Amino acid sequence: MESAAGEEGKAAPSLPLATLIGRELRGGGSERPLVRYGHFGFAKRGEDYFLVKPDCLRVPGDPSSAFSVFAVFDGHNGVSAAVFSKEHLLEHVMSAVPQGIGRDDWLQALPRALVAGFVKTDIDFQRKGEASGTTATLVVVDGFTVTVASVGDSRCILDTQGGVISLLTVDHRLEENVEERERVTASGGEVSRLNLCGGQELSNAGGRLIIASDGIWDALSSEAAAQACRGLPAELAAKLVVKVG
Repeated sequence: MESAAGEEGKAAPSLPLATLIGRELRGGGSERPLVRYGHFGFAKRGEDYFLVKPDCLRVPGDPSSAFSVFAVFDGHNGVSAAVFSKEHLLEHVMSAVPQGIGRDDWLQALPRALVAGFVKTDIDFQRKGEASGTTATLVVVDGFTVTVASVGDSRCILDTQGGVISLLTVDHRLEENVEERERVTASGGEVSRLNLCGGQELSNAGGRLIIASDGIWDALSSEAAAQACRGLPAELAAKLVVKVG
């Protein structure tokens, strides 16, 4: 599987904060895919931040518990919220996962932990009294199972080796959501609904995840971004899709 920070596939539904998708679909064959990744960006105001952690362990010292995390944070009105989320979101998610559980239970618990982690990160940042906001799209890859949580309009798509494109997030844009716009105006913050895509299957043939902020998706369709990346090494694909966008 490769990660770089036709017909478009079906989008995951837009969900209220506490509604979870918790399903696991497994591919057969090898237990874990090879993860290759690349990231690239040049935000004009330096407000986009990446989180790339390909070698996380659920159980310290146990390679069989390995998983990878990739995230994009697109800050608005300053960088404070994006930097804070990059530094604390994953920690808050992992602290919400019950200790001493096996992989099956971990994958089942992950969507709820993602909700808890996003909420705690938001609350902790609001306590700082700053007006900055950020999108956040966090992708967890464990074996052939991909779980995604997202707020805002940074998008994640999956382009499989078979050429099928799946949207793993739903764009939340304030100008298109009256309820969110009114709530944000009243609170002085920039917080959107959280949507989750839990247990997205990767086939044995693998695929490529593309995670990017709205600057890419305003210029490119999911299909165009996927086609621009196909056949290229992950690092080069990341640079190309940013330059094309």
